[in-house]
Amino acid sequence: MSWEESTREKMLHLKLPTDPRWVNIAEMQIEDILTDHAYCEQKAASSCISLILRFFDLPELVDTLTPIVSEEWGHFERVMEQIRKRGLRFGEPRKDEYVTRLQGFVKKGGNRWQQLTEVLLLNALIEARSCERFKLLSKNIEDSELQSFYYELMISEAGHYVTFIELARKYQDPEKVNARWQEWLSFEAEVLKEIGIRGDRMH
Repeated sequence: MSWEESTREKMLHLKLPTDPRWVNIAEMQIEDILTDHAYCEQKAASSCISLILRFFDLPELVDTLTPIVSEEWGHFERVMEQIRKRGLRFGEPRKDEYVTRLQGFVKKGGNRWQQLTEVLLLNALIEARSCERFKLLSKNIEDSELQSFYYELMISEAGHYVTFIELARKYQDPEKVNARWQEWLSFEAEVLKEIGIRGDRMH
C-alpha cells in the first residue's frame, strides 16, 4: 500500500477542504506564508514541550513526544533557511485566529485524561490541516524547491497527526475519542468557513 493510500485510510477526514485558490494567493505572499509557517513550527514544538512538562509521569507519552519536539524545531530551522536563501524578511508573529478559535473549543474541567485527550485532539487537528495545506503547496506551487520541501513536510505532519490520535486512544476510551474527534472536525470546518481565504497565513 502506498503512503498516499495508507494516509487516506488513517487521516485527513477534514470536513471542509481548503479552497484551491488559497495556493495562488499564498504564492503571491510567500514571505508572509513562510514567516507564518516558521511560527507554526515553533508553536508546535512548544505545545509538545508543554505536554511533556504537564504529563511527565506518563513515560510512553514523554518518549513519543520528545522526538517530535526535535522534528518540529528542525522544521522551524528549515523554514528559516528557506526565508534567508530567498532574501526574504522574517517578520513579526501574527495573531493566529485559527488556533485561537480552536483553543476555545477545548473542554474545560473533567478529569486528567479528558484534559489530555482535548489537547491531543487539538494538536492532531492542526497537524491534519497543516498536512493538507502542505500537500496543496507541494502539488501546485511553481517553486520546485518549495514543492519538494512541502512534500517532505507533508509526510512528517501526517505522521504526527497519527501519533496524536493514537496517544489519545491509549489514554482514553477509543469510542469516546472517536466521537469527540468528529465534534472537533465539524467545529474546525465552521471556523475555516468563517475565516475564509487568507493568503498570508498557513491556516
